Amino acid sequence: MSSVSVPFYQKRHKHFDQSYRNIQTRYLLEEYAAKKRAATQSSSIQKSSSQKASSKTSIGGTTCRLCEKRINTSEEEQESKRRSRSLLSSYGEARRERFLNELSFIEEDVRLARSHAREKLDKYSIEEMVKDKMAWERHACEERISRAPEILVRLRSHTVWEKMNVKLCFTVQGFPTPVVQWYKNDSLICQASEPGKYRIESNYGVQTLEINRANFDDTATYSAVATNVHGQVSTNAAVVVRRFRGEEEPYHSVGLPIGLPLSSIIPYTHFDVQFLEKFGVTFKTEGETVTLKCSLVVTPDLKRLQPRVEWYRDNVLLKESKWTKMFFGEGQASLSFGHLNKDDEGLYTLRIISRGGVTDHSAFMFVKDADALVTGAPGAPMDVKCHDANRDYVIVTWKPPNTTSESPVIGYFVDRCEVGTDNWIQCNDSPVKVCKYPVSGLFEGRSYMFRVRAINNAGISRPSRVSEAVAALDPVDLKRLQAIHLEGDKEIVIYKDDLEGDVQIPGPPTNVHASEISKTYVVLSWDPPVPRGKEPLMYFIEKSVVGSGSWQRVNAQTAVRSPRYAVFDLAEGKPYVFRVLTANKHGLSDPSEITVPIQAQDMIVVPSAPGRVLASRNTKTSVVVQWDKPKHEEDLIGYYIDCCVAGTNKWEPCNHKPIDYNRFVVHGLTTGEQYIFRVKAVNAVGTSENSQESDVIKVQAALTVPSHPYGITLLNCDGQSMTLGWKVPKFSGGSPILGYYIDKREAHHHNWHEVNSSPIKERIFTVENLTEQAFYEFKIAATNLAGIGQPSDPSEHFKCEAWTMPEPGPAYDLTFCEVRDTSLVMLWKEPVYSGNSPITGYFVDYKEEGSEEWITVNESTTKNRYLKVTDLHQGKTYVFQVRAVNASGVGKPSDTSEAVLVEARPGTKEISAGVDEDGNIYLSFDCPEVTDASHFTWCKSYEEIADPEKFNIETEGDHSKLYFKNPEKSDIGTYSVSVSDTDGISSSFVMDEEELEHLMALSNEIKNPTIPLKSELAYEIFDKGQVRFWLQAEHLSPDASYRFIINDREVSDSETHRIKCDKSTGIIEMVMDRFTIENEGTYTVQIHDGKAKNQSSLVLIGDAFKAVLEEAEFQRKEFLRKQGPHFAEYLHWDVTEECEVRLKCKVANTKKETVFKWLKDDVLYETETLPDLEKGLCELLIPKLSKKDQGEYKATLKDDRGQDVSILEIAGKVYDDMILAMSRVCGASASPLKILCTPEGIRLQCFMKYFTEEMKVNWYHKDAKISSSEHMRIGGSEEMAWMQICEPTEKDKGKYTFEIFDGKDNHKRSLDLSGQAFDEAFAEFQQLKAAAFAEKNRGKVIGGLPDVVTIMEGKSLNLTCTVFGNPDPEVIWFKNDKDIELNEHFMVKVEQAKYVSLSIKGVTSEDSGKYSINVKNKYGGEKIDVTVSVYKHGEQIPDISPPQAAKPKLIPASSSIPE
Repeated sequence: MSSVSVPFYQKRHKHFDQSYRNIQTRYLLEEYAAKKRAATQSSSIQKSSSQKASSKTSIGGTTCRLCEKRINTSEEEQESKRRSRSLLSSYGEARRERFLNELSFIEEDVRLARSHAREKLDKYSIEEMVKDKMAWERHACEERISRAPEILVRLRSHTVWEKMNVKLCFTVQGFPTPVVQWYKNDSLICQASEPGKYRIESNYGVQTLEINRANFDDTATYSAVATNVHGQVSTNAAVVVRRFRGEEEPYHSVGLPIGLPLSSIIPYTHFDVQFLEKFGVTFKTEGETVTLKCSLVVTPDLKRLQPRVEWYRDNVLLKESKWTKMFFGEGQASLSFGHLNKDDEGLYTLRIISRGGVTDHSAFMFVKDADALVTGAPGAPMDVKCHDANRDYVIVTWKPPNTTSESPVIGYFVDRCEVGTDNWIQCNDSPVKVCKYPVSGLFEGRSYMFRVRAINNAGISRPSRVSEAVAALDPVDLKRLQAIHLEGDKEIVIYKDDLEGDVQIPGPPTNVHASEISKTYVVLSWDPPVPRGKEPLMYFIEKSVVGSGSWQRVNAQTAVRSPRYAVFDLAEGKPYVFRVLTANKHGLSDPSEITVPIQAQDMIVVPSAPGRVLASRNTKTSVVVQWDKPKHEEDLIGYYIDCCVAGTNKWEPCNHKPIDYNRFVVHGLTTGEQYIFRVKAVNAVGTSENSQESDVIKVQAALTVPSHPYGITLLNCDGQSMTLGWKVPKFSGGSPILGYYIDKREAHHHNWHEVNSSPIKERIFTVENLTEQAFYEFKIAATNLAGIGQPSDPSEHFKCEAWTMPEPGPAYDLTFCEVRDTSLVMLWKEPVYSGNSPITGYFVDYKEEGSEEWITVNESTTKNRYLKVTDLHQGKTYVFQVRAVNASGVGKPSDTSEAVLVEARPGTKEISAGVDEDGNIYLSFDCPEVTDASHFTWCKSYEEIADPEKFNIETEGDHSKLYFKNPEKSDIGTYSVSVSDTDGISSSFVMDEEELEHLMALSNEIKNPTIPLKSELAYEIFDKGQVRFWLQAEHLSPDASYRFIINDREVSDSETHRIKCDKSTGIIEMVMDRFTIENEGTYTVQIHDGKAKNQSSLVLIGDAFKAVLEEAEFQRKEFLRKQGPHFAEYLHWDVTEECEVRLKCKVANTKKETVFKWLKDDVLYETETLPDLEKGLCELLIPKLSKKDQGEYKATLKDDRGQDVSILEIAGKVYDDMILAMSRVCGASASPLKILCTPEGIRLQCFMKYFTEEMKVNWYHKDAKISSSEHMRIGGSEEMAWMQICEPTEKDKGKYTFEIFDGKDNHKRSLDLSGQAFDEAFAEFQQLKAAAFAEKNRGKVIGGLPDVVTIMEGKSLNLTCTVFGNPDPEVIWFKNDKDIELNEHFMVKVEQAKYVSLSIKGVTSEDSGKYSINVKNKYGGEKIDVTVSVYKHGEQIPDISPPQAAKPKLIPASSSIPE
């Protein structure tokens, strides 16, 4: 039987059952069988030996006595042996039985073990299945909620005094929960190293670091790093610990004063954007989350006005989607990806756009393939897009994956999913080899998403990211629409088919041609027939091999509704012709014209390999790769770059998404490693051959290291640490210096020790953990992108001794600029050690080189950290020093500066100020000595200008200009410029107020004048909902022109925009009759009058636009509403003096036919009288409002002109307000408190017009609020509120107050229940209580006796009742008010002192009469009469009314009842 190989993707997995019977069980059974065989053999041997012994004893004849004795002796011995053997045999038998029993136990144990094993394996398999399912669900859930750490609240810097506690807090979120580590000056904080010093806590995302009793050594930068599997974020803050002495108060603020009032005019028109933290090159994997974030400072920080933020990928603007989320605010801009795909790979650019320019930052993000589902399977395709969508047809395209380390892709599967479902359906049965596929069989009107899976010899890839949803609709339908204009401005829109008349059978299609040809299919396209008819069309395609003469229908089973169709299953190498037929419900058209012969073949081929590949050094982790484009680059998608470590032949992909340019920076390389690169081109058919390999290149920076720093200075010392400062190297290596490394050693030691493992960015650092009183020397090396430079010369020996002097320490970093013949400008930095009080100023000293006498430049201290030194001697060389001053005196002088020759360079030029032809104010400086590496640096107050919103610097050759974009008073100051790589060429210019005003006046004269406006562009809304935009100029000439611009598009006078201008008044206006959602945007009016011009804008976006739109819509609806009957005043309510809720509304524009109705919860509310609409007032009274009256009340007006509705819902706050209003009426009319005594106690009552428990009332006793309890019960009825004192005592005397709250005021009624009032009430209560007690305990008949009894003569009568009394009552029976003599005829029975009966045996007519029972005890009693009527046998029963319960008559007590 021949076996047919099937593709691996059609194979099914086979599952094999694995037995739980293991080797150990098999060994146990074999051991049991061996023991059983050994026991059987031993028993048979013992039986044969006993038989031989018995046969020997039976032999022999007559013997002598001696022999007999010997025989007897031998027999005894044999007997004893037999007994012993018997004992041995029985012992063996017992042992065998015991062994068999044990064996049976073992068998049972084995059986149980097997059973338990089965159960455990089954349980284990179920547990594994549940674990797998839960793990999958947990993974899916975690994927949904997982995200990289994000800091919500950042760390804040603190300045504290010694021995105070410092608590640093920040909030972070992420999933899985981020792990947080704290660092002090980049060193990990360990709680165990200093027990009690630090306390680190984490509560619900709030991370806290508390420093107990901070000391001076705790001054540092503290950082917190939060990390999880999806990313890492950090935040830092500075902690400054200060010392103070004596009784001086500490300074609570060390920053700028915060109490100064803010200026009401913001002097900024541009934004200055500075990046603090930038995202770098990112490496991620598909499925992960990542956030690209930049921390920045925007100046000025305006809450309502921010610059525009845009994100780009490969220079394509990004928008928020389900894949990307953007955020801008709180000092950061971020782009977050919830689920990465290779589609997200690219160069990301953040652009901050404002009027002052664009600030941007770019970095590349690499996204590599996720682990394949099958080992060796290719990566997922990407960039799935849909084209040419029609009713049942769409073309899907994608980009192929990079298969550097996998086998080549042999095809793709395309899947589709209807939007709103999760059901993915494979579109192609066999793999398609080209990155394009026509999908048919779609349902018209439905939307679909698509995805693609790649396939190679190893397996199928993960699916690509789903495409954007596309709708199966015919785009030609809109072209078939035609607008027909009617009378006036009316028009109707119809289909052109409606004008074709009665077309039944459609015509054939036209222009049948092949729009796309490939090796596996041909896409036919055609134009629908004209005329086509009103009925829906279907198409049938027929094919024929050229020369055969026979036609075969391609889509016999399924009709095509789109004018396109992909024909598959064409024979390779054979030409075909095609024709198309149109069909509708009336019939089939004639065939279309036959196409030209078409042969299925690939129209595009695999591109040729790229040309020469060149790799050049870039940074220490990246290389720039360039290549020549291929000779044949038809329909090229892009390029893939691969790299390989030289000598390994292990190629790795550099990019995972094709790039469309022939230069690429490969990141993530190992510094110092040697690499080889190659490139391949990609198009829809596949990838080209690999290019030639590049030359071997070593990854290293193309820059040089900087020179050594110099001028190491001791700035502070506390006995355990030293703060050092130094000067920047004279040569930076052509790249910015990244930081510095410090080495230390004790004096007279040979070995140097590293101070910091990571570079220090600032030129000041505190070296910790030093030995007090020891001498140290230091050397420092600088680093840049090229590496670490040579270290400086060792410093002088510094003694580690704490500085305790009250005066400040030395200033440092002395630099010089603007050196002229008799002057120079000197700059320095503030001392680190300020002494015991803030620094108030500085003295500058100088002397000639070689002289011993220092000369002080300034008689009084200067607060600036720069000073222009004048009156120097030309040609002399000077050195300088600076001394800081505080309240305690003059501090230690700085280190002596380097020698400076006071002499102007030949040809030195100064800064000049001017105004250009466009009226722009500028400062200009020329420097003929510039080199290619020179750079102009402009400064204000000797601080570099970095505000593109206010200034613009233009440099060309040896000429540089500083332009003032919007000059204002804040621009007054000293401006300077320095030119690098020119041995200190620099200059300065003082821009004072007079100079600035002069320049601004010149600027205004040059620039075009503006047209003054009396009012800026504004809007107003008319009664009909029309919106009028207008402005007014002070004066307009007859030649003035104007334009209205809406959203950057000029509008002209039309029916929708009525524009006019009154030049005599200067009013320009535009009226819009209908203001809609499409009118959101910016409105601008531009005016030109000669050279003068002006414009005014009005921004109606967001909430501002919504307010205008809502007001216009409201006014329009109000106008339309008032054309018919309407409510002049909508439903409202009040409360009458009778405490009734009254609903009121006013109506207008009514007539006799107008119908008015009241409804509650949409049910007609019947009223006694109908409202008089002519009076215009309608009222509805709701007496005694309660919760049952809650609901929605409507008042409706309706006639032939229209209707109007007013709704008032009585619930919630409205209901509560009504109760408060009723409380106000009831509280004002409440009666005084009255006393009512009851058997239970004393009741205080307050009568009012209406009372409900929902009113806010309180009772007070002696100003203490009373709560309802067993002793004090609070309640009420509709007429009153009451409070009852149960069983009053002396403690209940006092003042009682009833209070009702109406929302504003408290209405109170009081009563003093003490003295005579209490005594009288208490006495009455006692009497009522005693009477109630007597009534409760007197004798009474509870029930059982009727008032009339009718009985036949001779029968027995039994009158039974139940009596009650405490004590037990006395019971007496009477007949006709006389005592009954008890005998055999009359018998009375009393049981359990409560069941009483009177029996009459054999009643006669004489027994007729009135019988009475008298029940009485000491508290009184009652008497009940029963009428008995006896009739004779045969007589008619007397006609009497039905018997009823007998009514008792009270009997008073015989004596007074004690209490």
